[in-house]
Amino acid sequence: MADASLKDQLNNAVKDAMRNKDKSRLVTLRMAQAAVKQIEIDERRELSDEDVLKVLDKMLKQRRDAASQYDDAGREELADKERAEMVIIEEFMPAALTEDDLDALIRAAIRSTDAKGMQDMGRVMNELRPQVTGRVDMGHLSKKVRSALAE
Repeated sequence: MADASLKDQLNNAVKDAMRNKDKSRLVTLRMAQAAVKQIEIDERRELSDEDVLKVLDKMLKQRRDAASQYDDAGREELADKERAEMVIIEEFMPAALTEDDLDALIRAAIRSTDAKGMQDMGRVMNELRPQVTGRVDMGHLSKKVRSALAE
């Protein structure tokens, strides 16, 4: 299934969840499918795997933020629901980058953009974004780039 598109993998996962009568998984997968379909309809184009990754990454970020807010409000059952959805969505994301790999990518991006300081952070982030989408939290990446540029 490695050669199947991300959309096909998502569709197959929905079918499997229906066959297995896994309602919570089915709801999350259908939500992801609906988000992809909505963008396709709005933009009147077929989404590539990279575009689908961006949609899934955005969904992960929303769930991460929601879980954090629920934790702060003492609503553990809702925070757990968000985290369970994150686990399902993460199945479709590429493998996360290790800290060493991330540091190497940041150093390479700083060299290739000839960044000298904080004023060049936007250029460095733009260089890194396509390489790390779905593989690292962008907030974490931003902090690491900021500290690397401050050195």
